[in-house]
Amino acid sequence: MGLGVGAASLHELRVAADLRGELSVGEFERELPFTPKRYFLVFNVPSREVRGEHAHRHCEQFLICVRGSCGVLLDDGRNRREITLDRPSRGVHMPAMIWGTQYRYSPDAVLLVFASHYYDQDDYIRSYDEFRSVVSGEPVRT
Repeated sequence: MGLGVGAASLHELRVAADLRGELSVGEFERELPFTPKRYFLVFNVPSREVRGEHAHRHCEQFLICVRGSCGVLLDDGRNRREITLDRPSRGVHMPAMIWGTQYRYSPDAVLLVFASHYYDQDDYIRSYDEFRSVVSGEPVRT
């Protein structure tokens, strides 16, 4: 489902449930928007802390809170949308050039992030002013 923030989208992943428990599944290239090159887990985040606060020039990300919950703010420089990730069957696709912020982590939260590219420090835009300048095509105001 499109979110109205660039090409960001919310995905409800399939759940198989029986007496043995539940299983959530998403197949790369079939259901998820890219084949990942890396993953990372974010956990033990104090609830007052904020993570992310950057954009990527090329890297796409897919976020799933596999335990607990956290808020995700997506911003394309014109539109913003907040999503709560609170179950392992819900994920959000964050394409390149979307400013992403994660916050309001529950004490037990574990955020799984799949990334389309290997880590590259030069792919990050860490200044919101620079991000706005890049997406608008206007120079950074100083």
